[in-house]
Amino acid sequence: MAKDEEKNSQASAAPNEGEVKAKQEQTSAKEPAAKAGETEKVADLQKQVEELTKQLDDQKDQNLRAQAEMQNMTKRFKKEQAQLLKYDGQDLAKGILPVLDNLKRALEIEVEDENGQQLKKGIQMVHDHLEKALADHDIKEVEALNQPFDPTTQQAVQTVAASGDQKPDTVVQVLQAGYVLHDRVLRPAMVIVAQ
Repeated sequence: MAKDEEKNSQASAAPNEGEVKAKQEQTSAKEPAAKAGETEKVADLQKQVEELTKQLDDQKDQNLRAQAEMQNMTKRFKKEQAQLLKYDGQDLAKGILPVLDNLKRALEIEVEDENGQQLKKGIQMVHDHLEKALADHDIKEVEALNQPFDPTTQQAVQTVAASGDQKPDTVVQVLQAGYVLHDRVLRPAMVIVAQ
């Protein structure tokens, strides 16, 4: 009887084969569903990571472009500011040039009396002072007389036949002086050119 009791206790302690199979089937049925749910979650998370990575890359790109644009604007602003400072007196100089022309014309007049001489001396002083002020601001007269004609700084208003020692395309007379500010022509010289 002891053997029967042992068998019964073993039988009751060990689940029968039907129960084990049923539990395994339930577990195996739950596992694919759980794995499928986890796979979907992982796929969703990967998709979110990809989207966030793309957004981050886009933001980085926009940030770099904005920084580059700011640097370009700063460079452009500095260049424009330097140009403004370099050619600051251009408009004033253009306004003064006709005055200088009139002073030169006044100096060309011949005077014989003492008062005329004094007046001419005063005009010469004003003329010289004005030319010095222009030179101090890098405004220079275009050298044209007896020079080869340069269309960038000179304007030919008349041509004449070249005489003995004159070379063709040479300036033989300056009708109105031209001026440059640094490398910019304020006014071209009006000249007569030998042909």
